[in-house]
Amino acid sequence: MQIELKENERIDDLELKGLKIIQNKDGFCFGMDSVLLSDFAKEIKPNKKILDMGTGTGILGILLCGKTEGTHITGIELQEQVAEMAQRSIKLNNLQDRFNIVCEDIKNLNKLYERGSFDSIVTNPPYKKQGTGKINEKDSKLISRHEITANLEDFILTASYLLKDQGNLYMVHRPERLSDILICLHKYKLEPKNLKLVYPNIQKEPNLILIKATKNAKPFLKIEKPLYVYNNNGEYTKEILEIYNK
Repeated sequence: MQIELKENERIDDLELKGLKIIQNKDGFCFGMDSVLLSDFAKEIKPNKKILDMGTGTGILGILLCGKTEGTHITGIELQEQVAEMAQRSIKLNNLQDRFNIVCEDIKNLNKLYERGSFDSIVTNPPYKKQGTGKINEKDSKLISRHEITANLEDFILTASYLLKDQGNLYMVHRPERLSDILICLHKYKLEPKNLKLVYPNIQKEPNLILIKATKNAKPFLKIEKPLYVYNNNGEYTKEILEIYNK
């Protein structure tokens, strides 16, 4: 399908069932965290309703369309230009019947959807608290990386409201925020069930965490086998190559 590209935009091949995505080289381009989260959440059962909070370019939803069967995904994105680009990527992949974009603030979703509207929620929220970390002048990057328009508690509160009972939240975040995450999850009746640490290599400390939490579930947390990105030779590990379908 012929899709119009705007200035500084390109089409990247996702190497998964022919799926592609439009990205702007001057904007926020997806990273490994979204790919790892899509693999972590691929256990989502067929024909379920999924919400992607802070969908950005739509990368997570597009990957989940390739990794799950019959699911319908709603992506929430606050920035109009980014939401419009995600909509064009959906059209590029002929996924209009499975993936739609809503341009809205996640803090307003309780006005758009009834409580318990979704079976699963996935999110790659901003990692850094406002006022911390390196500040990028580009608004799109700033909002994607820093808690400018919504913070961690906003994301978890909204997820708790919108998830069905026993529904699952899948999140990728930074290890240094783990304490904040666990406190918020318990506050809003989301029980952590699975935790996976991602390490650049065996010599370094983890730089990502993958968390699955279930609404109104009984306490039981499984710490999964760690995931290493690179081996001692500086090459991708077998696990990462499998995630990337290589």
